Amino acid sequence: MSTITFGSTLSLDQFKTAIATAGDQVTIIGEGEPGIGKSAVMGSLSRLFPNHEHAYIDCTLLDLGDFALPYTEVVEATGLNMRVTKFAPNARFKFQSGKPVIVMLDEIGKAMKSVKNVLLTLMLEHRIGDMQLPKGSIVFGTTNLASDGVGDMLEAHARNRVCFVKVRKPHAGFNADGSIDSDSWGAWALENDIAPEIIAGVRQYPQFLESYTNPAQKENPYIFNPLRAGSAAFVTPRSLEKASHIAKKRHVLGNEMTLSLLAGTIGESAARDLEAFFTVVDKLASWEVIIRDPENTKLPEDTIAKCIQVFSAITRVDKDSFDQWMTYLDRMDKEWQALFARSIVKSSTKSSIAVKNKRFVKWATDNQWLF
Repeated sequence: MSTITFGSTLSLDQFKTAIATAGDQVTIIGEGEPGIGKSAVMGSLSRLFPNHEHAYIDCTLLDLGDFALPYTEVVEATGLNMRVTKFAPNARFKFQSGKPVIVMLDEIGKAMKSVKNVLLTLMLEHRIGDMQLPKGSIVFGTTNLASDGVGDMLEAHARNRVCFVKVRKPHAGFNADGSIDSDSWGAWALENDIAPEIIAGVRQYPQFLESYTNPAQKENPYIFNPLRAGSAAFVTPRSLEKASHIAKKRHVLGNEMTLSLLAGTIGESAARDLEAFFTVVDKLASWEVIIRDPENTKLPEDTIAKCIQVFSAITRVDKDSFDQWMTYLDRMDKEWQALFARSIVKSSTKSSIAVKNKRFVKWATDNQWLF
């Protein structure tokens, strides 16, 4: 008989699945560290429910007047025409659409107490005032952990109306055998056009994505820690995405400005460690050169360079360049061939290209032991 561990955390994907499955009946609130991707779940749900309207509500900005405004209406009562007051809901909640709505109550733990009280009926009954959300609507929320020390709190009577779950920080996901965990930051990064040097940096420094809730990470200089004073910028999945945008503009910004911007985004320790990866990128053959002459283009020499080259290929290869890339890849060591193959077959956008490519299929058949 299996043992169930109560109080365990959910991954971001499990959080999304829980909302998609039960969110029309139960309001699920995800608690997690800052910047781990809780808010991005809205985008995933939007793709799962394309026929739903989507209402993103930043609870930190709400005041009582942002919910509904009064208006009067004449109704017939006991033979008399009586004027009564009703309330028109704010259009941001999308009641007016007539379609099911996905309402995300972001940062609900930081909302004013009066705002939380108004939201109770929305979370419990899918209602604001007299207006009811269309059938099939989903309401969910996000908040930070109380231990984060950023002011998130819901009173007991509010918590009893919803389901609270802890959402864990995504781990790096890169394994020694070249595989990448499907439910990890690494898998997400390869699907979302993150700069290859940023991906390679996280592979080299998986401690970038450790959690302060792990006592062993007490001295980790890269991550958010509420007990450490003066930690301004730090590494999270959110800040790594921003760092990727900066890295892609490095040729315009120059090295000094790039490092300054990265330090203000992911912290100075992480920025300094990534500097070596930028130096390597400058020495790599361009993608255009590789595709034009895959048999003679110089191969990267060190581990970091090979890693960046493979991650760059995963994000850039298409059906027209796949054969040329395979010619180049065949000249690299098996571990890098395996990293490319294991990653590409898990990609929702590139796997269909790979399995239709004869060169790749032959390679996969000849190297089944690597899978």
